[in-house]
Amino acid sequence: MAEAVIVVALLLVAVSATAAVAVRDPVRQSLVLAVLGIVLAVLFTVLQAPDVALSQLAVGSALTPLLLLLTVRKVKRRGRRRRENEP
Repeated sequence: MAEAVIVVALLLVAVSATAAVAVRDPVRQSLVLAVLGIVLAVLFTVLQAPDVALSQLAVGSALTPLLLLLTVRKVKRRGRRRRENEP
């Protein structure tokens, strides 16, 4: 029973990681990355590493995607300003 849960968690990790690589839009990539972080946290919990799971949940599914979204937003703003200032 426990091995089946581990296999399912590993398959979810593989699917979400593949989706994170396959998505081309940076905003969607960061959202898929957040899902990947949650799935990894579930995997770590299944593997009986709750401390690592909590760290992954905080950093991998919340902080990193948030920073990526803010960076993409900043880059898009900067691009708009440059286009407006060009003659």
